[in-house]
Amino acid sequence: MIVSTYQPFFAPFSGFFLKAHLSDMMVILDNVQFPQRTTWITRNRFKNDQGTLWITIPVWRKGLGLQRINKVKIYPEGNWRKKHLASLKRFYANAPYLREHLDFVVEIFSERFEKLIDLNMSIIYYLKKHLMIDTPLTLLSDLGIEGKGNELLIKICRKIGSSAYLAQRSAEKYLDKDLFSSAGINLNFFTPTSPVYPQLWGKFIHNLSAFDLLFNCGPKSHDILFLKKSP
Repeated sequence: MIVSTYQPFFAPFSGFFLKAHLSDMMVILDNVQFPQRTTWITRNRFKNDQGTLWITIPVWRKGLGLQRINKVKIYPEGNWRKKHLASLKRFYANAPYLREHLDFVVEIFSERFEKLIDLNMSIIYYLKKHLMIDTPLTLLSDLGIEGKGNELLIKICRKIGSSAYLAQRSAEKYLDKDLFSSAGINLNFFTPTSPVYPQLWGKFIHNLSAFDLLFNCGPKSHDILFLKKSP
């Protein structure tokens, strides 16, 4: 069994889902420390007539110190929900498949979600479904284990009964190969592909939120993501 991990990014890029596809199970690191720096857990890139459109979910930070990701709450005040929704409607108005997903997009910017983890996981499951990826996801908090760095990853593999851990090639320098080998766990590496597909607004931009692929390509998104050619 091949296991991979990822933090619960907001509206992840396609590489997130490619990694899931190459795994037998993906563990979402929901109860590790929420980064104090800028993070993909709260924002991602879409596209507009100027190039990159950043969509950011504001969260409570002040006075809370270090937080675990699954404890972070969305900041409810202000008109950011209305502004983000209006931006996506405007700049994807001519996307062929926006209409099919618009109800869910509206739900993203409703007041339904109090915690960031609930919003992000709802989006991840939605994208996973529409990209036709069957790999099961599980939350780290449901495994009942804790740790940091290599130690945590090895504990995850042991808990699930996995003999292989999948990581991006860019993370190789952070992984202790001897430690994994001593634990009887093989390290597998991959480099996410960034497929090119029809986009709105001029020059192609790589690694946007997977919503950009879905809005533009709809049911063809799966084959585009995995570089499958039509018969």
